[in-house]
Amino acid sequence: MHYVSAERVSKSYGIKPLFTNITFHISEGDKIALIARNGSGKSTLLKILAGKDTVDDGTIWVHKDVTVALFEQEPKFDENATVLDNIFHYRHPVAEALRNYERIIAEEEKDPVELSAALARLDELAAWDFEAKVHQILGKLNIHGLNQIVKTLSGGQRKRVALAQILIDIGFEHKHVLLIMDEPTNHLDVTMVEWLENYLNHEHVTLLMVTHDRYFLEDVCDEIWELDNEQLFTYKGDYQNYLEKKAARIENTLANIDKARNQYRKELEWMRKQPKARTTKSKSRQDNFYEVEAKAKQKVVDAQVELQVKMTRLGGKVAELKKVYKSYGDKVILRGFDYTFKKGERIGIVGKNGAGKSTFLHMLQGMEPADSGKINIGETVVFGNFSQQGLEIKDDMRIIEFVKNIAENFPLANGGTLSASQFLALFLFPPEQQYTYLSKLSGGEKKRLQLLAILFRNPNFLILDEPTNDLDLPTLSVLENFLSEYQGCLVIVSHDRYFMDRLVDHLFIFEGDGVVRDFPGNYSQYRIDERIKEKAKDAPVPAAVVEKQEIVKPVATEKRKPSFKEKREFEQIEKDMPALEAEKIAVTEKMANPGINYDEIQQLSFRITEITRLLEEKEMRWLELSELM
Repeated sequence: MHYVSAERVSKSYGIKPLFTNITFHISEGDKIALIARNGSGKSTLLKILAGKDTVDDGTIWVHKDVTVALFEQEPKFDENATVLDNIFHYRHPVAEALRNYERIIAEEEKDPVELSAALARLDELAAWDFEAKVHQILGKLNIHGLNQIVKTLSGGQRKRVALAQILIDIGFEHKHVLLIMDEPTNHLDVTMVEWLENYLNHEHVTLLMVTHDRYFLEDVCDEIWELDNEQLFTYKGDYQNYLEKKAARIENTLANIDKARNQYRKELEWMRKQPKARTTKSKSRQDNFYEVEAKAKQKVVDAQVELQVKMTRLGGKVAELKKVYKSYGDKVILRGFDYTFKKGERIGIVGKNGAGKSTFLHMLQGMEPADSGKINIGETVVFGNFSQQGLEIKDDMRIIEFVKNIAENFPLANGGTLSASQFLALFLFPPEQQYTYLSKLSGGEKKRLQLLAILFRNPNFLILDEPTNDLDLPTLSVLENFLSEYQGCLVIVSHDRYFMDRLVDHLFIFEGDGVVRDFPGNYSQYRIDERIKEKAKDAPVPAAVVEKQEIVKPVATEKRKPSFKEKREFEQIEKDMPALEAEKIAVTEKMANPGINYDEIQQLSFRITEITRLLEEKEMRWLELSELM
C-alpha cells in the first residue's frame, strides 16, 4: 500500500525555490536514501512529510493508518527530565512497565517488593521479548546512566539517546510505520553503525533517510532519490547504480541543451526578423521560442573535480617521532611511540573515543607537548588542520572576502592559477552565493568553507579530524577527488568507512593504554581482520587439547516440541540460505569481471564476508532447530 503520496509539491525558502512540482510515492517496505547538496531542501522535505512544515503548492497525502516517526539532526527532549523518562515517553502500557522496571534496576538499593511487582507486570504484558530488544538497543548504542538529566549530556550522547528513543518508539507501533531519519550515523562509531545497518535490515520498517555514509546507504537502502536543480530524480538500486545512471542523465541533459542552443540561435534570428504585428501562427512560434530559450540557458553542475595542484615543496625530512610518551594522570595515550613519516603518506587513525587520537594530532603539530621523547618536524612542512571546532570567524564578512583574505589565487601544477572565486565555485559555492555573509551560512556550508579555507592555503601535510561530519554527498565527492590527486602527506580521523577506504593506505589503531598498532591495509580490511579474530576467540577449543574426562551417559530427556515461533524461524531460514548461496555466487562472478573498479571490489569483498558470516549463523541455527522438528 502507498504510505505517502505527493503530487506536484513546491516549496521555497524566502525567494529561493527548494523544489518545484515534484511528485513521488512511498510504499510499504521501501527503503529510500535522499541525496542533495546542503541547502537544497532535504531536511525541509523530511519535516514536511512528518507534518512539521507545510508545502507552498501541491498536496501531500499520508495514509490514515500510517505513523510517521522523525529522527532529526537536532533532537528535542524534555531537558530537565532523565534519559530514562525521555526514552520511555511513549504513552503505552508496555512503555510504562519498562520505564518502571528500568528505573528500579538502575537504583543502587532495589526495593524487592517493587522489583517483584515490576517483574509481574512485565509477565502480565508478555513484554520480555521487547525488554530484550530495548536492552540490545541501549547496550549497542552505549547508553548507560539512565537517571542522568538530559541537559547534562554531550552532543554525541544526545544523538544516541534520540536514536534509541525513536527505535524503541517504533517498536510499540506494530505495523505501518514510516521511519524518517536525518543523518542517523553522525556521532556513532563504526561498531554502532554496523549494528544499526543490521538492525534496520532485519526490522520490517519503511524508511526514508538522509545520510552521507555510503556503505550504510548501500547496505540499507534499495532506492535513491536526488534533489537537484529543484527537481526530484529517482533511481532504483544501489549507490553504484545511482552513480552510473546519474552520469548518463547528465550526459543526456547536456546533449539536449546543445540541441536547444542550436535551435535557440535559429529561432532568435527568426524573432529579430519578425514584424511587430504577428499572426496566430507566428505567436505560437514565439511562445515556443521562450521554451527553447529556457532549455538553452539551463546550467548543469556536476560535482566532480580533478586538480593538478602545485603543492608547497616538501623536503626529504617530513616528521619523525622517537620514543614518545604521553599521559594524563593514569590515562596513557602513547607509550614509547616510534614512527617516521615519508612523502605522500596516507594514514587513517581509528580507535575508541578517548583513546588519544586528537591528542596525537595536536602533538604532531606542536600544539601539545610530549611527556618525553622527540618529535622532529621538517622545515618545509606546512600543516593544514581541519579540526572539529569549526570555522573561526572574528568579523562577519562576505564569503569571497573571507577567502581573498587568505590569498587571491591558488597555484596549479601547469603554471596557471585559480582565482578565489573559481576555487569557491569548484567547492560548490556558485558566483551568486559568494557575496553571502558568513553569518547566513548553514552548518554544512560553514564546514565546507572551513575545509576550502584550509586547502586554499596550499598545505603539504593535511590533518583531517572527522572531516565528513555535516558534509553532503556532492561535497564529499568533490573533496575525495581533490584528495585523491593530493601529493602531500595525509592523516585522517574518520568514522566514514567509504571515505577512509578510498584515501588511506594503512592505519594507526589506537587500542588504548598507550598501544598504537600499524595495520597494513584500509578500513574495511581492518574490520574483516577484527571479525576473524573475534570468531577465533569464540571458537570451541579443539578436542585434542581438552583433558580426557570420564564419559558420562546423558540422562534421556523427553524431546521438546518446537514453538510456533521456532517453526516460523525454521521455515524462514530454509528460504534465506538458498538466497544467500545464490547471492554469493553472483557476487563472486562480479568480482571476477576484469572491468571492475577499486571501490566496487572493496564493497563486494565486504559483502562476501558478510554473506559467509550469515550463512554460518543460519546453518548453526538450522541444525539446532532441526533437532526439534
